[in-house]
Amino acid sequence: MPEQPPYLRIADELRQRIAEHVWEPGDRLPSRAQIGQEYGVGENVVRRAQELLISQGVLEGRAGSGTYVAQPRQRVRVVRSTAREQPDASPFRADMKAMGKQGDWESLTDAKVPAPAEIAARLGIAEGDLCVRTTYEFLADGRPVQLSTSWEPYDLTAGTLVVLPEGGPHAGAGVVNRMAAIGITVSHAVEQPEPRQATAEEASLLGIQKAAFVTHIRRTYYSDQGRPVETADIVVPVAHCEIVYEIPINR
Repeated sequence: MPEQPPYLRIADELRQRIAEHVWEPGDRLPSRAQIGQEYGVGENVVRRAQELLISQGVLEGRAGSGTYVAQPRQRVRVVRSTAREQPDASPFRADMKAMGKQGDWESLTDAKVPAPAEIAARLGIAEGDLCVRTTYEFLADGRPVQLSTSWEPYDLTAGTLVVLPEGGPHAGAGVVNRMAAIGITVSHAVEQPEPRQATAEEASLLGIQKAAFVTHIRRTYYSDQGRPVETADIVVPVAHCEIVYEIPINR
């Protein structure tokens, strides 16, 4: 079995000290030089270990001050289930209310945006075909906990009251309910989650460390005719949120 990389070993050692209450939340860690000398490794190894723990929410870095044990925070539960679409309410707001938080979101829609190659492939359209693109920032008590970029084929909703996802009489109703309003039945969705590191822009929007771990979900809704009607890239920070899938059982 390959030997564990030194920075992972140091991360485990630091995590263990926190678990054993050698360092409490809010405590400042010794300098990297001191930690490196104690464990017989270089400062770069300690830096990588600390960056890993910062990305996981165990530590936090303070510019010009040092590295501290992070205060424990309740992770926001993000529930994924198409069965939770509601005609008159938002599942996200319901989830946040159940946790005693205020759920809300901010959005920006751009109509007639040419589809990039990857998005076109997911929607089954030609590259450059026009789409309605909407970016979302989901908030819990005013704090960003999820990002999403949604794409819908423009020719599907053009000239209807649902062409703008966050405008008109069906604003904020969700893909399933909006499509139903124009006679399209959404039968299922496919989601592909994968872990990766946040981009600099994502980290800035989510208030997390650059390169912190996130879960990236590629979601596509399909009509009962098999046509993709919407696809989205959803980004959830691992340190702040837990993702739960609800799977409906048909009997």
